[in-house]
Amino acid sequence: MQSPSILCCSSNSLSLSFHFPISPPSALLVSAAEELVEATSSASTLIETGYIFGVHGFHGEVRVKTSTDFPDLRFSKPGTRWLKQQVSGTETLQEIELVEGRGHPGQSWIVRFNNIDTSEQAQKLVGSTILVTDEDRPILEEGEFYTQDLIGMKLILKESGEPVGTVVNVFNSGANDLLRVKLNSSRSTTEQIGKSETGSGDSGPLIWVPFVEAIVPTVDLEKREMLITPPKGLLELNIRSDDRTKKERRELEWKERKKLQRRLIAAKKKLVEMEQQHVFHGLRYGEKDQRSLLADQIVTLNSKLLQHAMQNIAIPSTRPNLLDILNDVPRSNTLRVSNSTSSTGTGKVSDSYLKVQKEGCLLTCKGKVALVLVLDDIEIEKTSEENENAYLLVKALLDNHRSSAKIEDRSIVPLILVSSAGAVSSLQNLFLEHDYLGFDPEKVWFLEEEKLPLVSSLLDVQGKHKILMKSPWEFLRRPIGSGGVITLLSSHESLLDQLSETGVEYIEISKINKSREDEYSLVGLVESCKSNMGIRLFKDMSSEEDFEVVFSMSFLRKLVKQTNKLQFRAVLSCSSYVELVEKDWVDVVPTSPNCYEFCSSIYWCLDATPVNKVCVLDATD
Repeated sequence: MQSPSILCCSSNSLSLSFHFPISPPSALLVSAAEELVEATSSASTLIETGYIFGVHGFHGEVRVKTSTDFPDLRFSKPGTRWLKQQVSGTETLQEIELVEGRGHPGQSWIVRFNNIDTSEQAQKLVGSTILVTDEDRPILEEGEFYTQDLIGMKLILKESGEPVGTVVNVFNSGANDLLRVKLNSSRSTTEQIGKSETGSGDSGPLIWVPFVEAIVPTVDLEKREMLITPPKGLLELNIRSDDRTKKERRELEWKERKKLQRRLIAAKKKLVEMEQQHVFHGLRYGEKDQRSLLADQIVTLNSKLLQHAMQNIAIPSTRPNLLDILNDVPRSNTLRVSNSTSSTGTGKVSDSYLKVQKEGCLLTCKGKVALVLVLDDIEIEKTSEENENAYLLVKALLDNHRSSAKIEDRSIVPLILVSSAGAVSSLQNLFLEHDYLGFDPEKVWFLEEEKLPLVSSLLDVQGKHKILMKSPWEFLRRPIGSGGVITLLSSHESLLDQLSETGVEYIEISKINKSREDEYSLVGLVESCKSNMGIRLFKDMSSEEDFEVVFSMSFLRKLVKQTNKLQFRAVLSCSSYVELVEKDWVDVVPTSPNCYEFCSSIYWCLDATPVNKVCVLDATD
């Protein structure tokens, strides 16, 4: 029996999955990308390593998108490979010899196969999946194992020895990993958890189990067993609690698919109106998961916001400097405090500061203030491979944040965390594993930051700026900045409804910065001045993307309906992308700026309120 190892490679070499060293690393979190192990009887011992998506040049070379941790081994080392193709609706398997390969900008490879000498011959291979034998997997170090080896293993509660279920799949995205577990039939409902019957079949619902040392301390490859110590409530997650028949569930799934199809049709129609039809090309290529990835991006694209942003390309920004705007704020609405002592300079704390601090604390402790915290994703991602460090970082940031209140009061405070797509699932798991760090699980939300596609800086033949594609199935996107928090809340108005129903009167939005302790009660100043919004200025404020703003709920509800007035800056940048040229996906690597990315500041909200309805907490001294 062995402890899980920290570097477990996926058997199909899709990505470096997970491993736990002999000294446990703390939790690796949630995963996102499904492991693509071939399941057909004809290819039961073959593993997918890449996908041919285009032709390169005129001498038979092809372009390959990899799905492996070992591209050098898979695509530069000559030897036998297999190609899986769809021919007239029938799946075929063909043995082929790889002659040579080389890496190429844009995360793809250029590969040449034996007896493929012309572009016409190479074109016939486009759409094929490249496979290798399962026995051809690289040899791992002692204590390491492949994710495929985990599939089919039994999960057993370490304390009681009771069987839980069977691993049916493994999902991963770098350091973040999840086991997809089919529970024993006796664990089908919440009420039956803990009453498992020995010998029950694994025919219950599917749940997620994070593959982390704290939850899966022991993996026994010989016995094909994992001993688990799940936190309270984990096994109940995602369990269906109703008694619907299989037919009723299928009907519900069919309705959901139809609903998604209608959304996709509506989204495609909007993109056609914008003359961006080229983004649909990827739907004709690739595997099901790749096409689904593109469909999901098309459905979730905020096309109205993109249209509005593109209209700003030719319009220079006319918004004055932030400090110039705030100079017009009435003196009665401005409170200046020392950055170091919160005092008048004589050692005595000012009465005005004590007043707003008291009012802010009172509002927070009554649950009248909701926090929207924009996490510094660079900081989080740097520690994603050592989740104890990630936990300590997030905990320290929340502890330093003044409005998080004392630990015993946190359950009263609604909390909304905004982070990158890759960090959302990790944060969810981190909070789950650490009892939500004192917050009420029913009052914590995790949102993905607002992003928009990059568009070409040059107009196409239709006179349009084209959306750029990172791959045939992915938009090339960037976060739009602090202004995106408002558009994000605009698309989650039901969340604002929930907050209003619980009595929330103020929303504090800030970017967490571990180097700055938040000592001043901005919300108390907003309450004292009866303002629509309050802004905190601080000494180390290097840009408008380092911010702390408070909105009254009534003003914010009006604001989210005015996102069509959001101001954007179109910033020139240089980015590689792919495009379809005569049935060939071509990597474009520019040498000069070639695209626009859209940026917006949260301070555009100042245009939506009279200046006498703004207050400022100035801690720049």
